[in-house]
Amino acid sequence: MPDEVTPPLPNPPLDPWDGLRAFTAARIALGRTGSSVPLREALAFRLAHAHARDAVYSELETERLMTELEALQMPVLRVRSQAENRPHYLQRPDLGRRLHEDSARALREIAPVKADLAIVLADGLSATALNRHALPLLQQLLPRLQRAGYSLAPLTLAEQGRVALSDEIGEVLHARLALILIGERPGLSAPDSLGAYFTYAPRPGRTDEARNCVSNIRPEGLPVEAAAEKLFRLLQEALRRELSGVALKDETGLLDS
Repeated sequence: MPDEVTPPLPNPPLDPWDGLRAFTAARIALGRTGSSVPLREALAFRLAHAHARDAVYSELETERLMTELEALQMPVLRVRSQAENRPHYLQRPDLGRRLHEDSARALREIAPVKADLAIVLADGLSATALNRHALPLLQQLLPRLQRAGYSLAPLTLAEQGRVALSDEIGEVLHARLALILIGERPGLSAPDSLGAYFTYAPRPGRTDEARNCVSNIRPEGLPVEAAAEKLFRLLQEALRRELSGVALKDETGLLDS
Protein backbone atom coordinates (compact mmCIF):
# COMPACT_ATOMS: atom_id res chain seq x y z
CA MET A 1 0.00 0.00 0.00
CA PRO A 2 1.55 3.32 -0.98
CA ASP A 3 2.53 5.76 1.75
CA GLU A 4 -0.08 8.35 2.45
CA VAL A 5 0.87 11.86 1.40
CA THR A 6 0.26 14.56 4.00
CA PRO A 7 -1.53 17.46 2.38
CA PRO A 8 0.31 20.81 2.63
CA LEU A 9 -0.82 23.17 5.33
CA PRO A 10 -2.84 26.09 4.05
CA ASN A 11 -1.03 29.41 3.79
CA PRO A 12 -1.70 31.67 6.76
CA PRO A 13 -4.03 34.54 5.94
CA LEU A 14 -2.29 37.73 4.85
CA ASP A 15 -2.20 40.53 7.38
CA PRO A 16 -4.00 43.48 5.76
CA TRP A 17 -1.77 45.87 7.74
CA ASP A 18 1.48 44.61 6.21
CA GLY A 19 1.27 47.04 3.31
CA LEU A 20 0.95 50.05 5.60
CA ARG A 21 3.76 48.92 7.90
CA ALA A 22 6.14 49.15 4.94
CA PHE A 23 5.57 52.93 4.83
CA THR A 24 5.76 53.92 8.50
CA ALA A 25 7.75 53.29 11.63
CA ALA A 26 4.66 54.10 13.70
CA ARG A 27 3.27 51.37 15.92
CA ILE A 28 0.08 50.31 14.17
CA ALA A 29 -2.06 47.16 14.48
CA LEU A 30 0.09 45.65 17.22
CA GLY A 31 -2.34 42.86 17.93
CA ARG A 32 -3.67 41.70 21.25
CA THR A 33 -3.06 38.97 23.79
CA GLY A 34 -5.95 39.04 26.17
CA SER A 35 -6.28 42.63 27.29
CA SER A 36 -2.64 43.50 26.50
CA VAL A 37 -0.39 43.84 23.47
CA PRO A 38 1.73 40.79 22.58
CA LEU A 39 4.95 40.33 24.55
CA ARG A 40 7.07 40.96 21.45
CA GLU A 41 5.51 44.39 20.94
CA ALA A 42 5.75 45.28 24.63
CA LEU A 43 9.47 44.46 24.61
CA ALA A 44 10.00 46.40 21.37
CA PHE A 45 8.36 49.44 22.98
CA ARG A 46 10.62 49.22 26.04
CA LEU A 47 13.68 48.92 23.80
CA ALA A 48 12.68 52.00 21.79
CA HIS A 49 12.10 53.92 25.01
CA ALA A 50 15.58 52.93 26.21
CA HIS A 51 17.12 54.12 22.93
CA ALA A 52 15.35 57.48 23.32
CA ARG A 53 16.59 57.90 26.91
CA ASP A 54 20.12 56.97 25.87
CA ALA A 55 20.00 59.59 23.10
CA VAL A 56 19.02 62.33 25.55
CA TYR A 57 22.03 61.51 27.73
CA SER A 58 24.42 60.79 24.86
CA GLU A 59 27.58 62.87 24.50
CA LEU A 60 29.31 64.47 21.56
CA GLU A 61 32.18 62.47 20.13
CA THR A 62 34.14 65.68 20.30
CA GLU A 63 37.63 64.56 19.31
CA ARG A 64 36.41 62.53 16.35
CA LEU A 65 34.13 65.33 15.19
CA MET A 66 36.89 67.93 15.48
CA THR A 67 39.24 65.78 13.39
CA GLU A 68 36.61 65.11 10.72
CA LEU A 69 35.43 68.73 10.60
CA GLU A 70 38.98 70.02 10.22
CA ALA A 71 39.29 67.74 7.17
CA LEU A 72 36.70 70.01 5.54
CA GLN A 73 39.47 72.64 5.40
CA MET A 74 37.61 75.13 7.55
CA PRO A 75 38.57 76.48 10.97
CA VAL A 76 36.61 74.81 13.78
CA LEU A 77 35.96 76.33 17.21
CA ARG A 78 34.74 74.64 20.38
CA VAL A 79 32.34 76.44 22.68
CA ARG A 80 29.94 75.59 25.47
CA SER A 81 26.78 77.04 26.89
CA GLN A 82 26.21 78.20 30.45
CA ALA A 83 24.84 74.77 31.41
CA GLU A 84 27.50 73.03 33.51
CA ASN A 85 26.57 69.43 32.68
CA ARG A 86 23.81 67.27 31.25
CA PRO A 87 21.47 67.28 34.26
CA HIS A 88 21.91 71.06 34.52
CA TYR A 89 21.18 71.38 30.80
CA LEU A 90 17.97 69.37 31.07
CA GLN A 91 16.75 71.22 34.15
CA ARG A 92 17.62 74.75 32.94
CA PRO A 93 16.81 75.16 29.22
CA ASP A 94 17.55 78.89 29.46
CA LEU A 95 21.22 78.26 30.21
CA GLY A 96 21.60 76.19 27.05
CA ARG A 97 20.62 79.26 25.02
CA ARG A 98 23.53 81.46 26.13
CA LEU A 99 27.27 81.15 25.67
CA HIS A 100 29.55 80.60 28.62
CA GLU A 101 31.52 83.77 29.27
CA ASP A 102 34.84 82.11 28.36
CA SER A 103 33.43 80.88 25.05
CA ALA A 104 31.94 84.26 24.18
CA ARG A 105 35.29 85.94 24.89
CA ALA A 106 37.17 83.43 22.74
CA LEU A 107 34.78 83.96 19.82
CA ARG A 108 35.13 87.73 20.01
CA GLU A 109 38.89 87.44 19.76
CA ILE A 110 38.78 85.62 16.43
CA ALA A 111 35.51 86.94 14.97
CA PRO A 112 35.71 87.83 11.27
CA VAL A 113 34.80 91.31 10.16
CA LYS A 114 31.63 89.90 8.62
CA ALA A 115 30.30 86.68 7.10
CA ASP A 116 27.22 85.63 5.21
CA LEU A 117 26.72 82.48 7.28
CA ALA A 118 27.79 81.05 10.63
CA ILE A 119 27.25 77.29 11.03
CA VAL A 120 26.89 75.86 14.53
CA LEU A 121 26.83 72.16 15.46
CA ALA A 122 25.24 71.36 18.82
CA ASP A 123 24.30 68.25 20.76
CA GLY A 124 20.79 69.40 21.65
CA LEU A 125 18.61 66.60 22.96
CA SER A 126 20.38 63.89 20.94
CA ALA A 127 24.13 64.06 20.53
CA THR A 128 23.70 60.71 18.77
CA ALA A 129 22.01 62.51 15.87
CA LEU A 130 24.84 65.00 15.50
CA ASN A 131 27.51 62.31 15.81
CA ARG A 132 25.91 60.32 12.98
CA HIS A 133 24.55 62.84 10.51
CA ALA A 134 26.21 66.26 10.85
CA LEU A 135 29.36 65.48 8.89
CA PRO A 136 27.56 63.82 5.91
CA LEU A 137 25.19 66.80 5.77
CA LEU A 138 28.05 69.32 5.79
CA GLN A 139 29.87 67.36 3.10
CA GLN A 140 26.83 67.92 0.89
CA LEU A 141 25.99 71.49 1.97
CA LEU A 142 29.36 73.25 2.16
CA PRO A 143 30.35 72.73 -1.52
CA ARG A 144 27.01 74.21 -2.59
CA LEU A 145 27.55 77.29 -0.42
CA GLN A 146 31.16 77.72 -1.52
CA ARG A 147 30.31 77.41 -5.22
CA ALA A 148 27.68 80.10 -4.74
CA GLY A 149 30.34 82.43 -3.31
CA TYR A 150 28.99 82.87 0.23
CA SER A 151 31.47 83.83 2.94
CA LEU A 152 31.48 81.47 5.92
CA ALA A 153 32.47 82.10 9.52
CA PRO A 154 34.46 79.37 11.31
CA LEU A 155 32.46 76.25 12.14
CA THR A 156 31.43 76.15 15.80
CA LEU A 157 30.99 72.93 17.79
CA ALA A 158 28.86 73.65 20.86
CA GLU A 159 28.29 71.49 23.93
CA GLN A 160 25.07 71.59 25.97
CA GLY A 161 23.47 73.83 23.36
CA ARG A 162 19.89 74.77 22.54
CA VAL A 163 18.67 76.18 19.22
CA ALA A 164 18.81 79.80 20.38
CA LEU A 165 22.53 79.48 21.18
CA SER A 166 23.14 80.09 17.48
CA ASP A 167 21.64 83.57 17.82
CA GLU A 168 24.41 84.72 20.13
CA ILE A 169 27.11 82.88 18.17
CA GLY A 170 25.91 84.41 14.91
CA GLU A 171 25.91 87.90 16.38
CA VAL A 172 29.41 87.54 17.87
CA LEU A 173 30.74 86.24 14.54
CA HIS A 174 29.09 89.15 12.64
CA ALA A 175 27.10 86.76 10.45
CA ARG A 176 24.10 87.77 8.40
CA LEU A 177 22.58 84.33 8.94
CA ALA A 178 23.09 81.66 11.61
CA LEU A 179 22.45 77.97 10.93
CA ILE A 180 22.49 75.38 13.70
CA LEU A 181 22.55 71.62 13.17
CA ILE A 182 21.23 70.08 16.37
CA GLY A 183 19.95 66.79 17.74
CA GLU A 184 16.18 66.85 18.01
CA ARG A 185 14.11 65.53 20.89
CA PRO A 186 14.14 61.72 20.44
CA GLY A 187 10.93 59.94 19.57
CA LEU A 188 10.14 56.28 20.13
CA SER A 189 10.95 55.57 16.48
CA ALA A 190 13.63 58.23 15.89
CA PRO A 191 16.38 58.59 18.51
CA ASP A 192 18.83 60.07 15.95
CA SER A 193 16.84 62.78 14.18
CA LEU A 194 18.88 65.86 13.20
CA GLY A 195 17.30 69.29 12.87
CA ALA A 196 18.62 72.33 10.98
CA TYR A 197 17.39 75.76 12.16
CA PHE A 198 18.41 79.09 10.68
CA THR A 199 17.78 82.71 11.60
CA TYR A 200 18.45 85.88 9.63
CA ALA A 201 20.05 88.75 11.59
CA PRO A 202 20.79 86.55 14.61
CA ARG A 203 20.97 88.11 18.05
CA PRO A 204 19.94 87.06 21.57
CA GLY A 205 16.23 87.44 22.16
CA ARG A 206 15.08 86.26 18.73
CA THR A 207 11.97 84.08 18.96
CA ASP A 208 10.89 80.97 17.09
CA GLU A 209 8.73 82.86 14.60
CA ALA A 210 11.98 84.28 13.18
CA ARG A 211 13.40 80.82 12.40
CA ASN A 212 13.03 78.18 9.72
CA CYS A 213 13.56 74.50 10.34
CA VAL A 214 14.34 71.45 8.22
CA SER A 215 13.82 68.47 10.50
CA ASN A 216 14.01 64.67 10.68
CA ILE A 217 17.31 64.51 8.78
CA ARG A 218 18.37 60.85 8.89
CA PRO A 219 18.36 57.88 6.49
CA GLU A 220 14.86 56.79 7.57
CA GLY A 221 13.50 60.33 7.33
CA LEU A 222 14.75 63.13 5.07
CA PRO A 223 17.93 61.84 3.39
CA VAL A 224 21.07 63.93 3.76
CA GLU A 225 21.39 64.89 0.07
CA ALA A 226 17.76 66.05 -0.13
CA ALA A 227 18.16 67.95 3.15
CA ALA A 228 21.31 69.70 1.87
CA GLU A 229 19.57 70.80 -1.33
CA LYS A 230 16.50 72.02 0.54
CA LEU A 231 18.64 73.90 3.05
CA PHE A 232 20.78 75.48 0.35
CA ARG A 233 17.73 76.82 -1.51
CA LEU A 234 16.19 78.19 1.67
CA LEU A 235 19.46 79.79 2.80
CA GLN A 236 19.84 81.39 -0.63
CA GLU A 237 16.38 82.91 -0.39
CA ALA A 238 16.92 84.06 3.20
CA LEU A 239 20.10 85.91 2.22
CA ARG A 240 18.59 87.32 -0.96
CA ARG A 241 15.40 88.53 0.70
CA GLU A 242 17.06 89.38 4.04
CA LEU A 243 14.55 87.55 6.19
CA SER A 244 13.70 84.21 7.76
CA GLY A 245 10.88 82.66 9.75
CA VAL A 246 7.18 82.80 8.95
CA ALA A 247 7.76 85.15 6.01
CA LEU A 248 9.99 82.60 4.23
CA LYS A 249 8.28 79.57 2.68
CA ASP A 250 9.76 76.44 1.14
CA GLU A 251 9.17 76.76 -2.59
CA THR A 252 11.78 74.27 -3.77
CA GLY A 253 9.17 71.75 -4.94
CA LEU A 254 11.19 68.81 -3.61
CA LEU A 255 8.12 67.22 -2.09
CA ASP A 256 6.45 67.09 -5.48
CA SER A 257 9.30 65.24 -7.19
